[in-house]
Amino acid sequence: MLTKSFDEISVHDITETATVNRATFYDHYADKYALLEALVAGGFHTLLHEREVRYGSCPSAAGALILATCDYLTQSHGNGADCKRQSAFEPLVDAAITTTIGGVLMEGLKDVSPTSGIPPEMIATSASWAIYGAVKEWLKTPGRPPAEEVVPLILQLVVPILQTAGSVESQHVTPVARS
Repeated sequence: MLTKSFDEISVHDITETATVNRATFYDHYADKYALLEALVAGGFHTLLHEREVRYGSCPSAAGALILATCDYLTQSHGNGADCKRQSAFEPLVDAAITTTIGGVLMEGLKDVSPTSGIPPEMIATSASWAIYGAVKEWLKTPGRPPAEEVVPLILQLVVPILQTAGSVESQHVTPVARS
């Protein structure tokens, strides 16, 4: 991706650079898009693991997840200019990150009986897209505030979604420090 755009890269290019044969590639990935999705999800999982981000039953746990999302997108999108133009693989990146966020949220929701009757999977998916969408909007905002300042704002949107699971104890939102 340093010498060609993603659209120009073929599976042959990937296998040649990685010095693996095509059969090995296809044993692991359906196509180059599946590889991209795995790379994005893996990178985000690594960041979450390094920070020991887990979802618990309080807004600060969700805040740590939001902050990690801000940091990951800042690292991967630089100054946010990339967000202004739609690329062919952006939906795959979106899906990989929201699936990862949703998985973290599901870990915290798996033992909760929703008080609203809404399945935990639906709650986690809704909250993950709310987090990701709000962070993407923050990223493309000119003169955006520091991530630590936007976390409480995003929590105001996400906590009510998570409360439908009966898993968030309080709507009191406080800033979250970087790990």
